[in-house]
Amino acid sequence: MTTQMRAVSQRRYGGPDVLEIVETDRPTPGPGQALVRVRAAGVNPADWKIRSGTVRKFGEPPITLGLDLCGVVEAVGEQATRFRPGDEVYGCAFPPHGAYAEYVVVPVAALAARPASIDDVHAAALPVAALTAWQALERVAAVRPGQRVLIHAAAGGIGHLAVQIATAHGAYVIGTARESKHAFLRDLGADELIDYTTTDFAAAVRDVDVVLDPISGDYGPRSLDTLTPGGILIDVRGTGPDRAAVREQAEARGLRFVEFGFTPSGIDLESVTNLVERGSLRVAVDHVLPLEDVAKAHELSETNRMKGKIVLTL
Repeated sequence: MTTQMRAVSQRRYGGPDVLEIVETDRPTPGPGQALVRVRAAGVNPADWKIRSGTVRKFGEPPITLGLDLCGVVEAVGEQATRFRPGDEVYGCAFPPHGAYAEYVVVPVAALAARPASIDDVHAAALPVAALTAWQALERVAAVRPGQRVLIHAAAGGIGHLAVQIATAHGAYVIGTARESKHAFLRDLGADELIDYTTTDFAAAVRDVDVVLDPISGDYGPRSLDTLTPGGILIDVRGTGPDRAAVREQAEARGLRFVEFGFTPSGIDLESVTNLVERGSLRVAVDHVLPLEDVAKAHELSETNRMKGKIVLTL
């Protein structure tokens, strides 16, 4: 096996033009890790936020981006007993050594067996968005049958999966999205849809038990008006105005406010896999691009107009 590989790297923060294909050393798995040959890598809003320097939690450049991946295990380190070479897996990688590369080293705890019913591209589109939606609705909100769930940006990467997960839990699902995406969302199980370009959701919706907000900004404070006493607002984006003020407003009104970030988990991905395999969850892929078109993928992602996800293939 070659000791070199292609990867996307950036030597400084900036626009999509800072992304470049480089030749670099293929990594070696350590204890509890697997070396995965990447077949496809999902693109998430977090990627361009890291690239631009808006998020700097992964250190200074050089950085290889990419959180979502699907591929084949090439080798495993010591104590990595869950998978063997040749296993097809999907899961989460971690910048600065991310999944925009031919090979990546990943903790086996962040991987799961790829769902047999979908291809590499669709598997690579799932991990971050599906874990965010599933953990927020299952572990944080504990959605129950009959509850009313409002999902903002319902046609987006997180949103369209959250619609299906909430539906699978027996909830009444309300989504905000442009009218052109309403048919898509009805097909996924949404019960009620609001075109945010023509209608103020805060005036149109009441008695909601759970709000899932991937947008932040003023959506958080406005969403409080839709909640029933004891309801919960989950902010999964973590940007925007002072969230401490939103929390204070929520608590003063007998509501809950949670700032949520997903946790990479192969075990939770197995729950996602179960939903996929029984036909309760399908991921929409808006664009598939080769690794060489990574800058274009970021330009598309930054428009916030995607229906589902963008995936890079290797």
